[in-house]
Amino acid sequence: MKALFISDAHLHTRNTPGYRSLMEFLNGLQGREDTRTREGRRQDDFNNGPSGIAGIDDLYILGDFFDFWFSAGAFVYPEFRDVVDMLADLKERGIRIHICEGNHDFFLAGYFARHLGMEVIGEWATLNLEGHRVLISHGDTVDGKNRRYLLLRSVLRSNFFYKLQRALPLPFLWRIARISSRLSKEMTAESSEALAKKMRTFAQRKFKDGFDAVILGHCHKHLLEETRVNGTKKMLALLGDWVHHYSYLCYEDGNFFLANFRPMERRF
Repeated sequence: MKALFISDAHLHTRNTPGYRSLMEFLNGLQGREDTRTREGRRQDDFNNGPSGIAGIDDLYILGDFFDFWFSAGAFVYPEFRDVVDMLADLKERGIRIHICEGNHDFFLAGYFARHLGMEVIGEWATLNLEGHRVLISHGDTVDGKNRRYLLLRSVLRSNFFYKLQRALPLPFLWRIARISSRLSKEMTAESSEALAKKMRTFAQRKFKDGFDAVILGHCHKHLLEETRVNGTKKMLALLGDWVHHYSYLCYEDGNFFLANFRPMERRF
């Protein structure tokens, strides 16, 4: 089994380096059953570990893939059309797509589950990776003491707010989405180191509950740490982002490794 994990691309417009690099990365992915070749692509073009990004079974997107998200039926924000079509293409290549909602993008099921048949994770999910019990989440609710943010989160995800946004005309809806994204960012503003410390404490509790690994996004810090609990190896992964680090986590043959993608525009 081979799975990739990414988070925090905060996609907004097509012209940003993060958007372009992510599109390049996704275009290089191939499912295990995908036998199509891509001109100009070589395995060593990617700085991504021993066996590259071919032969992927699952892609997990752990939140804040978009800087904001609201859709109306089959209509999405025009700047997101390219990357949404790319995800649909990956599914056609045989890659299972799992998308976790973040503090910037939610109400995803109405489009990605209903129209594209992808799994949407509201907050937490437990994976069984070849016998490893793994907890995954965006990570924005790890800090249970941030009550202002948790209240805002519950309001924005409420049934009332969902029905309200469905009734709004699309241009106004995009403006509301950007406002809610800014509010969420302001209420979760904290240094990466401070968030990472809280996530380490959280992971230690989950390790004692029997999880072998905890994988989180949100804090924009990329790290992979191993520890032992009662003699058993445990792993915490923070996924970084596609704003500065272009980082991702790969699981293959019972092992995790963290890597950074090198887009073409940064290779020369």
